[in-house]
Amino acid sequence: MIALLLALGSSLAYGCADFLGGLGARKAHVLRTVMVAAPASLVVELLLWPILGATFTPGALAWGAASGVASAAAFTLLYRTLAIGPMNVLSPVTALVSAVLPVTVGLVQGEHLSVAGLVGLPLALVAVVLVSAGPGTGQGGTSARPSRTALLLALGAGAAIALQLIFLHQAPAGSGIAPLIAGRTVSSAITLTAAAMMSRRLGPDKPAYALSATAGVLDSIANLLFLLAARSGDLSIVAVIVALYPAGTVLLARGVLHERIGGGQLAGLGAAAVAVSLLALT
Repeated sequence: MIALLLALGSSLAYGCADFLGGLGARKAHVLRTVMVAAPASLVVELLLWPILGATFTPGALAWGAASGVASAAAFTLLYRTLAIGPMNVLSPVTALVSAVLPVTVGLVQGEHLSVAGLVGLPLALVAVVLVSAGPGTGQGGTSARPSRTALLLALGAGAAIALQLIFLHQAPAGSGIAPLIAGRTVSSAITLTAAAMMSRRLGPDKPAYALSATAGVLDSIANLLFLLAARSGDLSIVAVIVALYPAGTVLLARGVLHERIGGGQLAGLGAAAVAVSLLALT
C-alpha cells in the first residue's frame, strides 16, 4: 500500500510538472525552460539531503549520473513535445512508452506478470496506436492532429524517461537520495552547457521563470517519490502506476487550454487506462 501511494503521488507530480513545463516551452526556446527547471530540481534535492540522507557510493554515483544524462534528454524531448502539442495526445503516448520499458526490465530481472499483465501489455500498445492516430481538437476548436515529428519526440521522451527510472532503480537501496543529487547535478551541467553553446540560437524570448522553476520542483518531488516507491515495490508495478501521469496533464490541458478529446482518442485513452490498471494488478 505504501508503494502504491508513493507511486500515485509521483504520477500526480509528474503530470503537473509536464503541463507546466510544456507551457513554459511555448513561451521561449525549450532549452531556456530546461535551464531553469533542472537547477530548480537540484536545489530541492540539496535541501532534502540533511533530512533524508545520502551515501555517495560508487554505485550510487554511477547510476545517478546515468539517470542524469537520461533526465536531461527527457526534459528537453518532453517539453519540446508538449510545446508542439496537443498535450492530450502526446502525453499518453510518452507515458505508455515510459511504462513498457521498465516492465520489460523488471521481467528480465525475475519479476512475474499475472494473466492481467499479459493482457495489459498488448492492450497498451493498441492504445498507443489509437491515441496517436486519432484526430483531436486544440484551443478554439481547431483541428489538432499531431505531426510525425511530434510523435517521434514523444516516443523519444518516453524512452528517455524509462531509462531515467530504470537507472534510478538500479542504484543501491541504502544510498538515500544520493542518486537523485548526482543525477540532477549531471543533468543541470548538460543543460547549462548546451544552452551556453547554443545561446545565439535560443532567440530573444526570456523563459517563463515561475512556470519553469515550478515544473522543476515538481519533477524533483516526482523522482523522489518514484525512488521510494521502487525501493518498496516491484519496478514493473510501480512504473505503470507512475505512467498514469497523463491523466493530470490531460485534465489541466482541457481546463486551461481547452483541448478536447475526439472519439478515437477517447477510445485510446480508455484503452490506456484499462491497460495501466491491468498492469498494476500484477
